[in-house]
Amino acid sequence: MGVDKIIKLVGVIVAIVAAFVAIPYSAVIVALLGIAGAWFIAEDDRMRFLVAAIALNIAHSGLDAIPAVGPIITTALGGVNGLFLAAAATVVVLGIVDKLKP
Repeated sequence: MGVDKIIKLVGVIVAIVAAFVAIPYSAVIVALLGIAGAWFIAEDDRMRFLVAAIALNIAHSGLDAIPAVGPIITTALGGVNGLFLAAAATVVVLGIVDKLKP
């Protein structure tokens, strides 16, 4: 398992745990892990990742209607959504930097 997979896995775990447990500066930790994980997204996969981030951002709040587990799933996906949004912002910046390079 490479460093990229470890960073992404730790990011998802921290995002999910932080959604249920009060961790000091959890939003900053999740954002930094999202930024670090975005550096390892291949250029060919960036568009797919951005579409996934948009889809997660739209869909994660719509699961509250599921009886008993809906709010739990929504809370967990809310944490992962923060991770994906930080990574998506980094992917956009990396795309702009790649286009501006000579």
